[in-house]
Amino acid sequence: MSADDRDPRPSFEDLLAEGAAVPTEGWDFSWFEGRATEERPSWGYAVSLAERLAGATAALDIQTGGGEVLDFALARIGPEAPVLTVATEGWPANVAKATALLRPRGIAVVACSEDAPLPFADAAFDLVCSRHPVRPLWGEIARVLQPGGTYFAQHVGPRSVFELVEYFLGPQPDEVSSTRHPERERAGAEAAGLEIVDLRAERLRIEFYDIAAVVHFLRKVVWMVPGFTVETYRPRLRALHERIEAEGPFVAHSTRHLVEARKPTA
Repeated sequence: MSADDRDPRPSFEDLLAEGAAVPTEGWDFSWFEGRATEERPSWGYAVSLAERLAGATAALDIQTGGGEVLDFALARIGPEAPVLTVATEGWPANVAKATALLRPRGIAVVACSEDAPLPFADAAFDLVCSRHPVRPLWGEIARVLQPGGTYFAQHVGPRSVFELVEYFLGPQPDEVSSTRHPERERAGAEAAGLEIVDLRAERLRIEFYDIAAVVHFLRKVVWMVPGFTVETYRPRLRALHERIEAEGPFVAHSTRHLVEARKPTA
């Protein structure tokens, strides 16, 4: 066999090794370019966040990840940034990454578990924001908002990417993701005393072009298939690799909703 006759595509083992080697810190998804695609919500969260930051004086970004979205939004508005901006993050690797990215902007990143009370005084911020929080603590959000202040966020919706989840775990009951339903979150926000200003939901197409992208995604978004490792799921990964090679991209759908809520002035 000549060199020209060899299959130029990476082998299954090569793709597994590549997907397993990519660092998972932060929320920079640029590695997926050419390996996977995801439709973006029509509202353009990062650009919309920049507009709200430009009108704020004290802002809090909850569960900032690696700080990438907040950094983008602040870079967009430059000198119009709030006088005070603070971020929280619970995963130690992301705390370090976000600190390195945001410290040059004078932003402190506070290590805080997603389930812990926010370590800030009552009515400390006129804007609280978050992109894909694990779970919004509505009582805490309402507490740290000033009267008239705004919560602006993009949340993950119910049964997001469940085609991939159920490929590995089998059929999942609706209760698994029911807490992420936008109407349930509306009820939680209103119970905490907030008024919903805007609530929009969209279902968006995702395509995975190779098994390396699947492996990296499940290592990065760890709650999708809890306890995921390449060795544990090797047979299912091989079967999915062969399916992608034969039929083309694996298609799934993410769900997202935009939430804007206001704390009443009275």
